[in-house]
Amino acid sequence: MTSIVVSSQKGGVGKTTVSINLAFAFARAGWNVLLVDSDPQGSVGLSLTRQSRKLLGFFDYIGDEKQRFDKLVVPTRMNTLSMIPAGQGEGYELGGGYDESVADRVKNFLGDVESRGYDICIMDSAAGLFGITRDVLVSADAVLVPQQAEPLGIRSVPKMLQGLTELRANNTKLSILGVLLTMVQRELEESAEAADGLRELLPAQLVMKQEVTRDGLFLKASSKGVPVGVLQGSARLLNTFDDLRLEIESKLGISQKLK
Repeated sequence: MTSIVVSSQKGGVGKTTVSINLAFAFARAGWNVLLVDSDPQGSVGLSLTRQSRKLLGFFDYIGDEKQRFDKLVVPTRMNTLSMIPAGQGEGYELGGGYDESVADRVKNFLGDVESRGYDICIMDSAAGLFGITRDVLVSADAVLVPQQAEPLGIRSVPKMLQGLTELRANNTKLSILGVLLTMVQRELEESAEAADGLRELLPAQLVMKQEVTRDGLFLKASSKGVPVGVLQGSARLLNTFDDLRLEIESKLGISQKLK
């Protein structure tokens, strides 16, 4: 089982959109995928089911050793894609530092994911490298960093990558997949310059080849509670996430499964 955390230095860069649609892309390719909402805001759950506020989830597992994993899993219309919402638990201090007991619960959680036969676990996380996000990254296999293609946000990327590099002292297996440019508008000079500037600033291997463009279909998909790929007219976006999946598979050295 391979666990991938979608993480960023700041909010509003498309973490949840990337998490949902990347999970969908892996599931379409035949991987058995679990999408986990480890952001206390519960954005994944709110995007896919309006009942998520009433469901138990990830934080209930973290806060209660008696909580059964199987009661948290929410199936979808795809038999290769399931999800676990953020849940009801509110006992985690977002601003806290590294907590060994919480980190151990995260490791147990990922162990349960693997024991249930999932191939891929994609975890949407809270912004920043502290609190629960840090504890999740300490146990994960890989991290993908979405970043909106706008000048101010781009400046924070080197600091984020430096923080991830330092965090690897606690998790030597953590693979930094790279920065994924999101909300790209190549027709706008400022957006294109920000995207190209980041590619010039960082080594090629630290920036994903694929880019996610700004598109109103993402908003429509969220309003309907579905991945964007199920909407009419989404072929281009569907291809983007399929290509992103292939890029990640190549970086991680995992073989594509047959449907």
